[in-house]
Amino acid sequence: MPFSVDSLLTDTDWIPMSLKGQQESPTYFWEDGGLLKDAPVDFDATFAENMWVSTKPIQFMTFYRNPLKVVPNFTVPRHLHNIDETIIVFQGEYKIEYGDPADGQFVIVKPGCFFTSRAGTPYTMTAGPEGVTYIETWGTPVTSLKTVWYDYGWVRK
Repeated sequence: MPFSVDSLLTDTDWIPMSLKGQQESPTYFWEDGGLLKDAPVDFDATFAENMWVSTKPIQFMTFYRNPLKVVPNFTVPRHLHNIDETIIVFQGEYKIEYGDPADGQFVIVKPGCFFTSRAGTPYTMTAGPEGVTYIETWGTPVTSLKTVWYDYGWVRK
């Protein structure tokens, strides 16, 4: 099946991101070195109704991808991955703050543009006023993906 950006830009074929068991994932860690499941935050309450996934099968070259749609102004809590991740924006925009928060580094990623988060670099993503539709991609299987979450942007337990 060929890849079509148009298939991601409609309001059809999107469902709420499945949250069941996400906080208990053994690949999600808290900034203190423990597991996210033991952190004082609520994954479901933070992400519920804020992120959507496409139900359309999309094959795009040979890398691993996850198409997502985010509601306006939603902030994905600060986190980092153990492997590089590239985000390609198709509609709307993301403000991505990365590195040391004291440095104030950020980039606005608009349609047709991308941002690569290097392994070990923490970042926060905030959707623009129209929301954002994008694909997050990795060059290696996501079975090796680990995520460390920081105490910024969460709904507390």
